[in-house]
Amino acid sequence: MMKLKDERIRKTGELLTNIRTLKMYGWDNWFADWLKETRATEVTHLATRKYLDAWCVFFWATTPTLFSLCTFGLFALMGHQLDAATVFTCLALFNSLISPLNSFPWVINGLIDAFISTRRVSKFLCCLEHSRDFSIDSGFTSEDLAVCVEDASCTWSSNVEEDYNLTIKQVSLRVPKGSFVAVIGEVGSGKTSLLNSLLGEMRCVHGSILLNGSVAYVPQVPWILSGTVRENILFGKPFDSKRYFETLSACALDVDISLMVGGDMACIGDKGVNLSGGQRARFALARAVYHGSDMYLLDDVLSAVDSQVGCWILQRALLGPLLNKKTRVMCTHNIQAISCADMIVVMDKGKVNWSGSVTDMPKSISPTFSLTNEFDMSSPNHLTKRKETLSIKEDGVDEISEAAADIVKLEERKEGRVEMMVYRNYAVFSGWFITIVILVSAVLMQASRNGNDLWLSYWVDKTGKGVSHYSTSFYLMVLCIFCIINLILTLVRAFSFAFGGLKAAVHVHNALISKLINAPTQFFDQTPSGRILNRFSSDLYTIDDSLPFILNILLANFVGLLGIIVVLSYVQVLFLLLLLPFWYIYSKLQVFYRSTSRELRRLDSVSRSPIYASFTETLDGSSTIRAFKSEEHFVGRFIEHLTLYQRTSYSEIIASLWLSLRLQLLGSMIVLFVAVMAVLGSGGNFPISFGTPGLVGLALSYAAPLVSLLGSLLTSFTETEKEMVSVERVLQVMILILFFVCQPKLIAAQKSHS
Repeated sequence: MMKLKDERIRKTGELLTNIRTLKMYGWDNWFADWLKETRATEVTHLATRKYLDAWCVFFWATTPTLFSLCTFGLFALMGHQLDAATVFTCLALFNSLISPLNSFPWVINGLIDAFISTRRVSKFLCCLEHSRDFSIDSGFTSEDLAVCVEDASCTWSSNVEEDYNLTIKQVSLRVPKGSFVAVIGEVGSGKTSLLNSLLGEMRCVHGSILLNGSVAYVPQVPWILSGTVRENILFGKPFDSKRYFETLSACALDVDISLMVGGDMACIGDKGVNLSGGQRARFALARAVYHGSDMYLLDDVLSAVDSQVGCWILQRALLGPLLNKKTRVMCTHNIQAISCADMIVVMDKGKVNWSGSVTDMPKSISPTFSLTNEFDMSSPNHLTKRKETLSIKEDGVDEISEAAADIVKLEERKEGRVEMMVYRNYAVFSGWFITIVILVSAVLMQASRNGNDLWLSYWVDKTGKGVSHYSTSFYLMVLCIFCIINLILTLVRAFSFAFGGLKAAVHVHNALISKLINAPTQFFDQTPSGRILNRFSSDLYTIDDSLPFILNILLANFVGLLGIIVVLSYVQVLFLLLLLPFWYIYSKLQVFYRSTSRELRRLDSVSRSPIYASFTETLDGSSTIRAFKSEEHFVGRFIEHLTLYQRTSYSEIIASLWLSLRLQLLGSMIVLFVAVMAVLGSGGNFPISFGTPGLVGLALSYAAPLVSLLGSLLTSFTETEKEMVSVERVLQVMILILFFVCQPKLIAAQKSHS
């Protein structure tokens, strides 16, 4: 089931990454159906688990009734007489043993989950670590060479794969320090693979790759961080004002940034959604230029900008004072860049077809490469008019609105108690008919159990006085009827609860997917994918698993407490009067604890989203991070998010222990008080009669677990409210999507009225 969950989350991540492409081709509904099929397979396995849990609930709930029937039935059939001391001592013992006995299946279930999770984590940790196949040894310290590749053959396959296809084949290359190398070739000739082999991203199966100095890398698809402009350019490096502004000017970003609200402190959306393609390429280049490495590996950085901006970047950045003494290896089709290169490398089918200077390149290799300049780069017109021509016109982006400054809004967190609308919506997801069946069967189940205990007390009283008008078989037959009714109602309650939980899980996922597919692209621009994935992973897991489980416990505690109150009211009202001050203290505790734990759970959910966002973002840019050797910086960022999440989780656990301690103190007080009352009443020293011995024994056996049941009810209600936060968060996303869908219509309606 965990594998299916991982597969579903992976597909959801693909949906979020490629949502614009899917919408453009009209494949979004097909992809949604594909995702729902994966979910259906997952739910099939979930159903098996839930129905097994239903059997556990059935045995857990019917154990007291079955124990009492078997024990007292055999005792009576063996000819012994039932008395209050024997019966209600046994009942108290049964109640104390039931909890640990029935916790055993849940413990086994938890141990199995822990074993599976540990095995999966262990398998991941035992995987081979990424290691660069090149090395820098003492013999490679020549000032003349920056790159030395000797008969290298590289593949994308991992070390554990025996069969692999070579992508780079028998490449030999020597790049002098400080040279500008243009790597050219047809599409698919191996240009990008050559750069990746130099970075160590590919496995070198033959030969050697040696680099001298630090490396900066600009991929063909620019990787943009979700953060401010400055954070994207600094990339963990200290801020140097002079170099920073020189970098912005060289990469033609000064005008763009000046038009942004907030300047270089303006926020860039997830994966740079509020930037044009040319801007993303220039930001990635500026990051590399500012880094100040010894070697620059550039993958077609000029293809995303127009010719005038390309000329500016080529002269001011690649050939300018910031990089003119650095080694630059660039894959390109740009005519100006090729003509300015110190060295040309022609790739063909993963091999170096030819390498040398521009003037020596034979026309027979690639007649399509003409070295005639389309623009005279020495002409001052392109430089002096640059600020007028560079008004961010590429890719159709004419202006940056004020909304772009805070395009990624902070995740909203509701405050106060969970609204009834959330509970009502969950009931709708489960189905009103199933909800009513669950409630009615739970109440009748508890009534049959209480009837069973009352019949036992009646049996004890009649046989104790010796005035019984019925035979032992009659008492046993009535006891069996109560037991059978209890079994049937418990079975209905357990399996209807499992069915309702599964139905809610399916409907929540399908509704969320449908809303997501129909959401406008503006929603994805302003909502990080990690935030959405959080709904599909942790929140949906809560709705699938822990929410139905804790709701079941809450319902059992509620009807159990209701049954105790009814029985105690029937036996002696004084018990309820004594409980009033304790109930007042409990109510004060639960109000304080519920409000605190509810907000802690919301903080827990909100603090989890940055972890998913940071993790997926780091995976997307892993090659860039490794090239810049910024692993420690990003590990530090991730640890910051993780530490914040752990603080909220730790606070949540501490709050639970705080409540548990106070409940135990109050519980010990009330048990002591009830015991003293029973002793005084039995000696005739109390002004109020306690009724027959059978009823007194029943009252004492019911009063003993009352405090723990009150505490369990409070805990389960609080936990239910915390788990309901997941439903609240899913509904929050659905409402937000609805707002984005209706917003254009509302604006159009306002304009028509005005």
